[in-house]
Amino acid sequence: MVNARRLIASVRSPAIAAILIVAATLFFSPPTAGQSPEPTIPASLTSGEFWKLSQDLSEPGGSFRSENLVSNEHTYQYVIPDLIKAVPAGGIYLGVAPDQNFTYMAAIRPRMAFILDIRRGNLLEHLMYKAIFELSADRAEFVSRLFSKPRPAGLTAATPVFALFAAYARVATSETLYRRNIAAIKAHLTKKSGFALSQDDLQQLESIYFSFFWEGPGLRYTSSPTGFGGRGGGSNTRFPSYEDLIVQTDWNGVPRSYLASEDNFRFIKGLEEKNLIVPVMGNFAGNKALRAIGRYVRERRVAVTAFYVSNVEQYLFQDGIFDVFAKNVAALPTNSRSTFIRSVSGRFGYRGAMTWSDGRATALYPIQDFVRDFDLGLLREYFDVNSRSR
Repeated sequence: MVNARRLIASVRSPAIAAILIVAATLFFSPPTAGQSPEPTIPASLTSGEFWKLSQDLSEPGGSFRSENLVSNEHTYQYVIPDLIKAVPAGGIYLGVAPDQNFTYMAAIRPRMAFILDIRRGNLLEHLMYKAIFELSADRAEFVSRLFSKPRPAGLTAATPVFALFAAYARVATSETLYRRNIAAIKAHLTKKSGFALSQDDLQQLESIYFSFFWEGPGLRYTSSPTGFGGRGGGSNTRFPSYEDLIVQTDWNGVPRSYLASEDNFRFIKGLEEKNLIVPVMGNFAGNKALRAIGRYVRERRVAVTAFYVSNVEQYLFQDGIFDVFAKNVAALPTNSRSTFIRSVSGRFGYRGAMTWSDGRATALYPIQDFVRDFDLGLLREYFDVNSRSR
């Protein structure tokens, strides 16, 4: 307003000065008493606000080719140093699938995150994680609750992540702890938080949690469409286990997972406690969820700065709906540093891809470049998306 006053004072024409005064009143005046300021990303949400937002943004659920409870992407941490350089802290994070999202969040420190997945089971898994984060004081307690193993003695905030899991490898799983923990998780979600979970939801959540109890840190991705974790018959040892993924490092040998340090764990725990990691059910190429997330973010004057899509685009091309997804992405509020994180084919020579038998790697792609390339007709097949990611 000070600069506006100086400009008005410098104008010699009374008519032009009057016009500038009106413009300054319209565009520079602060809100008057009783007016609400423009909304922004909240510092926290109540449990009721969190649940309503999740439900309001969601579409009807659907099925996928697998009910993967853990990732199958061995090299997902390799891109983190480049991701940190590309993406500033304080933006909005979008992602798909289970807990690998926490590792990317811990790296770039978003203000808020949305996890969009077509499977109801993924939403329930994230609610399970939410409860365990909120019930756990530190990493060691989190691992104890996740796998129903008694906490070994001697674990501290400084314990390296590989030593943390080595300690738990020497501890037997406890059915007593399992029953106590699942009761605590259900009570935390339904009684303390007040989430309206159906009986079917609670049964599926318990089935998901049982997989972590039954398989332990060796839980792997499964290709079975009906099973959970390693119990569905589709598990394959060529895929990494939960422990493999958590103790992995980036390309330079630096551990980056959300359990790699107490600081990383506390950051994710803080987001969960403030209800700022919101699971949403929907299709990337649906007509509601992704666009609704975009409207929510745009209305609060921030940008989606990272979007982890795994290899979902491969299936969108196969199903003939990739163009709908690309148009949904174009409607998101982004900036020049907004970045896709995706799993790509190793045949393009990505670092570390051929270390693993599935021949895939993780790569980055600026979102605004993606939108431009789509508008230019350069993204006609999945090969094109792969070849432009680095």
